[in-house]
Amino acid sequence: MQRIGSWVEHPQLGVGRIANHNGTKYIVSFPGVGLREIESHEAGLRQVDTPPQEDPIKRAVREVLDEYGFGGASVLAPRWEGGEIVVRSATGDVKEHRLAVDALFHKVVMIRDRLRVLEAKINGNKALSDVAKVELQQYVTRCYGSLTSLNFLFKDDEDKFSSR
Repeated sequence: MQRIGSWVEHPQLGVGRIANHNGTKYIVSFPGVGLREIESHEAGLRQVDTPPQEDPIKRAVREVLDEYGFGGASVLAPRWEGGEIVVRSATGDVKEHRLAVDALFHKVVMIRDRLRVLEAKINGNKALSDVAKVELQQYVTRCYGSLTSLNFLFKDDEDKFSSR
């Protein structure tokens, strides 16, 4: 299986980026087509080393997001690539649940990014008093603190959660 974020070329749909895994299937975002679920071993599907020519507007937006701390690509620690999380009930009466570590990592990064946006919206909201902003900010900080237990997934220390 390819990693989330990898580029693939499909014979009919063109070049797209893997957004998620679902068992033996990829969920791929194809520009101009949208999200499609395709078999990971489908005939003609191949990995592409470099993405297609990037749209200059998208590049500019990414640069602005990076500048304000809302962008950047976090990298999964290599030891977890291709790994799987298996959850079994203590009694064994429920079917076990499996989740690709890549998928969990993607969700964790999305939570972090959404918390950053929430922080910016709180701090920029003119209708909230300073006391209300501090109170809401404390909840966001506690969320970061709760997520520190998932720091082992990140390759780079600067991407890890901190309760500040």
